[in-house]
Amino acid sequence: MFKKVLISIFLLFSMVSLALAQDPSGAETLAANLSAPVDYVWVLVCGFLVFFMQAGFAMVEAGFCRAKNATNLMAKNTIDFALASLVFMAFGFAFMMGKDYNGLIGTTGWFLHGSNYDVGRYLIFFWQLVFAGTAATIVSGAVAERLKFKAYFVYSLAVTAVIYPLYGHWVWGGGWLSKLPFGLGHIDFAGSGVVHTIGGFVGLAGAIVLGPRFGKFFKDGRPKALPGHSITLAALGVFILWFGWFGFNSGSTFSAHQLRIAVIAVNTNLAAAAGAVVAILLVFMKTKKWDVGMMLNGCLAGLVAITAPCAWVEAWAAVVIGMVAGTLVVIGVYFWEARGVDDPVGAVSVHGINGVWGLISVGLFADGTYGLGSTSGPLVKGLFYGGGAGQLIAQVIGAAVCVAWAFGLGLAMFKLMDSKFGIRVSPDEELKGLDVPEHGTPAYPNFYTYNY
Repeated sequence: MFKKVLISIFLLFSMVSLALAQDPSGAETLAANLSAPVDYVWVLVCGFLVFFMQAGFAMVEAGFCRAKNATNLMAKNTIDFALASLVFMAFGFAFMMGKDYNGLIGTTGWFLHGSNYDVGRYLIFFWQLVFAGTAATIVSGAVAERLKFKAYFVYSLAVTAVIYPLYGHWVWGGGWLSKLPFGLGHIDFAGSGVVHTIGGFVGLAGAIVLGPRFGKFFKDGRPKALPGHSITLAALGVFILWFGWFGFNSGSTFSAHQLRIAVIAVNTNLAAAAGAVVAILLVFMKTKKWDVGMMLNGCLAGLVAITAPCAWVEAWAAVVIGMVAGTLVVIGVYFWEARGVDDPVGAVSVHGINGVWGLISVGLFADGTYGLGSTSGPLVKGLFYGGGAGQLIAQVIGAAVCVAWAFGLGLAMFKLMDSKFGIRVSPDEELKGLDVPEHGTPAYPNFYTYNY
């Protein structure tokens, strides 16, 4: 039955006339705008940088987790983008960027067919695809070392087909959050909410349903350190992500002619630096040790937080946003552990909590020198620059909706899968590590041992 339905869908779309196509060769676009190639190259190169962030996430997660699960993490960080590429092309892009229906969902653009066979639409698709892949891959760290691969497979489909696209439509596709009657509506320049809060709180739902890894907590509930096998890989991953984030944020101008990209790049860097410094200092004050792992997460926290406001704030504000992010990630890690939530790489604190902080910071620090993609039209101004509380209210509403949407759907999804086939590997498989039981291949065959 399923095969017949699938074949029918493909036949339906194959019969759509190519007469609906707009400009598949790009000739008309070029004729209308001779400077278009500059913008196309800019967006695509930035998109390539965002794609390379998949490698960064893979290295961070592998480094912060144990060697016996490295193969599994490589598989998950690959399959989520592979699945995202296919399902976002078929359905997700239409839900997100298609013609708006009542502010809730997009309704056109299935399979990039018909009128979407156009260089401009393909450009938008590629940009949103690499963002969708990022949202999906964030979760793999929060559920690492105990989630069945097939559960991750299903999860990746759900996030890139429904969870990310629908919320993305509400913010970036002309949906209801972008039209809130406060400030300029809910805004998120490069995805603190649409990408990072979504990934972080779906990850929290997964971690809660799964429960902690064996040995993570003492009998009295105190957390126990389960050190990752390579701080070197984790650091490499953070450097890759830091580098890729310049494309993530600056490319969201969608034009090389928006010279605001210089401001965005500087703000991105400053927030990362501030987050790293504050995180390592805070942990040193508590433990008298220079915790490299927390420094790395502090850097990522600053990057997540600056993603929403990066185009609308000046340098001093970027530093403050990064400092708060570095503080929040340390508090967050201790907070979740104290409540029995096992997040092996700190994904919830880095992406979830600081995604929310990034959204709120727009309503506080936006300085009124830049608008929604340009210096013309209405400018974004926050509370601290005389803009009143309107934009802050819109940001808080959007953040609350994002958390509820991501956590609610994530919880329902993981619980449903758990009831149907069980999402956690067996105790024996978890103790041995997932690499051999799930994939048949250890990441380090010359050093592999059954780690009980």
